[in-house]
Amino acid sequence: MKTLVLIRHGKSSWEYDVSDRERPLKNRGINDIALVSKAFKAIDFNLDFVYSSPANRALNTCKLFMTHLGIKEEKLLIVEDLYDFGGQSVINFIKSLDDNYKNIIIFGHNHAFTSISNIFGDKFIDNLPTSGLVMIEFEIDNWKSLQQGKTKLTIFPKQFKND
Repeated sequence: MKTLVLIRHGKSSWEYDVSDRERPLKNRGINDIALVSKAFKAIDFNLDFVYSSPANRALNTCKLFMTHLGIKEEKLLIVEDLYDFGGQSVINFIKSLDDNYKNIIIFGHNHAFTSISNIFGDKFIDNLPTSGLVMIEFEIDNWKSLQQGKTKLTIFPKQFKND
C-alpha cells in the first residue's frame, strides 16, 4: 500500500514584477495554508518524505505546512521536475520514488495536480484549488506500478469559510 498526498501551492501574488518561479504567496494563501494544514494535522498520517517544486510559492507553501505539522527539514527534498504544469514530469517522478517510502507529500502546481488527481484518484475533481489537498491510496508495492487508486481525502480551503 502506498499513499500520495498532493498539495497545490497557496494563492500567489501577481502584484510584483518577478518571474513565475519567484511569485510570492498572498496573505490569503498563507491563511488558507493554515486552515488546510490544521485539518490535515488531525489525520493519522505516518509521513515518510516530502517533495516540493522549487518555485517560491510552492516551496513556501511546503515550508509552512511542515512547520504547522511539525515535520523536520531533513524530510524535505526540492525537485526541479515538480515545477511542472502538465503532469507528465510529476508522474514520472512519482514512479521513480524509493519503494521504502509508503507515505509521501508533494507540493506543486496546477493543471498537473488536478490532472493527476483525476487520472489516479476515483473521485472527479473539477479544479484542485490553491492550498487544496488530495490524498490517494494505491494497492501497490512499488511506485513504478502506479495505477488507479482510491481518493481517500480532499481538503479545500473553502470548506472552512462562510461565504
